[in-house]
Amino acid sequence: MNYSWSTNLDSSIYKDSLSIRNNVFVEEQQVPKEMEVDEFEDLTTYVVGYLDAIPVVTARLLPTNQHTYKVQRVAVLKEYRDRQIGKKIMLEIERFAIEHNRTSLVLGAQDQAIGFYSSLGYLIDSEGYIDAGMPHHDMVKTLV
Repeated sequence: MNYSWSTNLDSSIYKDSLSIRNNVFVEEQQVPKEMEVDEFEDLTTYVVGYLDAIPVVTARLLPTNQHTYKVQRVAVLKEYRDRQIGKKIMLEIERFAIEHNRTSLVLGAQDQAIGFYSSLGYLIDSEGYIDAGMPHHDMVKTLV
């Protein structure tokens, strides 16, 4: 798996990220497109994982303060799930965050993904709430 990072909304990395997000969130999960692409697009850093040059996984990092990134829009194409690709990108995000002097990561996890994030050391940090019509909980991980 090769990872590419970008903050440029004109980059092929951003376009690949949008394609994966559209496939997973808009088409699969029926999230309205106007909710999926939001006012934070130009404030985040995008990562895309490529398998044999095919973009298969993405996420974005929104800086919330000088110590924390909010991990958002984590998505793996359906045909590539159950290959540990989600875990690999989360570990890559941790590496990137530590390299950029961040000490914690936060995210809003769909309830169906809480087990996945818990297995990576994230802890539930909120009451449940609905986002894009789906139940979520905030989760946090302190980095070493």
